[in-house]
Amino acid sequence: MYDRVQAHLTQELAGIKEAGLYKNERVITSPQGAEIKVNTGAEVLNFCANNYLGLSNNPKLIDAAKQALDTHGYGLSSVRFICGTMDLHKELEAKIAEFFGTEDTILYAACFDANGGVFEPLLGEEDAIISDSLNHASIIDGVRLCKAVRYRYNNSDMADLEEQLKAAQAQRFRLIVTDGVFSMDGNVAKMDQIYALAQKYDAMIMVDECHSAGVVGATGRGVTELHNIRGKVEIITGTLGKAFGGAIGGFTTGKKEIISMLRQRSRPYLFSNSIPPMVAAAGIKMFDMMSETNELQDKLHENTAYFSQKMAEAGFDCKPTQSAIVAVMLYDAKLSQEMAARLLDEGIYVIGFYYPVVAKGLARIRVQVSAAHTREHLDKCIAAFTKVGKELGVLKSGSDCGCGCGCN
Repeated sequence: MYDRVQAHLTQELAGIKEAGLYKNERVITSPQGAEIKVNTGAEVLNFCANNYLGLSNNPKLIDAAKQALDTHGYGLSSVRFICGTMDLHKELEAKIAEFFGTEDTILYAACFDANGGVFEPLLGEEDAIISDSLNHASIIDGVRLCKAVRYRYNNSDMADLEEQLKAAQAQRFRLIVTDGVFSMDGNVAKMDQIYALAQKYDAMIMVDECHSAGVVGATGRGVTELHNIRGKVEIITGTLGKAFGGAIGGFTTGKKEIISMLRQRSRPYLFSNSIPPMVAAAGIKMFDMMSETNELQDKLHENTAYFSQKMAEAGFDCKPTQSAIVAVMLYDAKLSQEMAARLLDEGIYVIGFYYPVVAKGLARIRVQVSAAHTREHLDKCIAAFTKVGKELGVLKSGSDCGCGCGCN
């Protein structure tokens, strides 16, 4: 049988390569950070990590993880309800709930698991899920595992959301589901308007804060803080793998009865090992640090505003951003790969995104700004983009980045 399967897969892979859609993985040989080393020996600036606060290689988090190795060991070899719950897990769950202003928290191996395991235990075929069209793949997969009636509204289109809520009045319970920050575009969900519609049409809300927690809001507490509805959303999912230290681990935080039901029936929680104690310990330290100072969030917001403005002045077609994500639109998949490769030669590590990660014809390079980037880093990145963009003819005519490179 495998001979035929092998031939089929070989043909499919060849087609992916021919279409310019094949994904190659670059190898990093240094710790994650604003400056990294790749296996070619080159040292480059990293502008495509989710390391929004620059905490992935933070010495305080490393020390906390090392201490936990000595006090709590390497791993649990078990799921939570058997013999895999430690004091560190419970302390981290309490820290997360306090941070988001919620009642309780449950930890997962990743937010993909949190999103995959949240819907089926809570909703049945007599209920409704109303989901944003650009929600993350993990939300889409989680919804598919649930028997609830599915409705979809156009990205951040509140008029369409209202129409779907009207249609969903036929169901018993209604849950609106949205990303906090849409990871490919950088736009923020209109949580104040979503909340108002949920109140009007008797619905609950779930928001995925993976790309917004630590980033959005005056103190990085996400889109509920930004829109002044902290503590009013029933379900929040998120990750420790992005702004919150960049390791691994996901969570669902929200109403205590919801969290209790997930502990009883959420399959990714019940049948996956507990997160390692060193990850939990580093997470606890991270939330303590974020409660002490807002320095990193302020630096991130300053960096993002500067980078976005200079890239627009240089003539790039960038989507408006309210986060740390700047989508540089190129539209063509092969062009996005070629530009990313040339930028690597210039010392800038970025990746082209194209179908199926984004819709066909909407290829882009997603730049992710970090609090760890210095002004020198940002200027070098802008100059490299401008040079390569000019060579590839992607700059808007009549623009001038102000760098003296003659790009206008």
